[in-house]
Amino acid sequence: VQLQASGGGLVQAGGSLSLSCVFSGRAFSRYYMAWFRQAPGKERELVSVISTSGANVRHADSAKGRFTISRDNAKNTVYLQMTSLKPEDTAVYYCAADTDITFANMRRVSEYDYWGQGTQVTVSS
Repeated sequence: VQLQASGGGLVQAGGSLSLSCVFSGRAFSRYYMAWFRQAPGKERELVSVISTSGANVRHADSAKGRFTISRDNAKNTVYLQMTSLKPEDTAVYYCAADTDITFANMRRVSEYDYWGQGTQVTVSS
């Protein structure tokens, strides 16, 4: 499995960015997909996760109401639409994949077998 994330960049506070992650190598529709982020000096944290069909999503409290996760199983791609960005959203954003994700384990970095290379998001004040 390979994950290729893209779409990061520099944006002013209040702006928007859309991240994409292309999945290849196996049946995309069997995998839960997630976005994590890691700011300098901080641990990697879950931002959003989406179920295999896309019917169920969960967001971290920091992302609720501002970020939207979606997927297109025909294009093997997961997206993260980010709006009303804040300086504290500055981080490297990673997409991750696994076939066995539940509410109990979805925040654990170790639960995800596959990771993209990360894309930098910088929000200026």
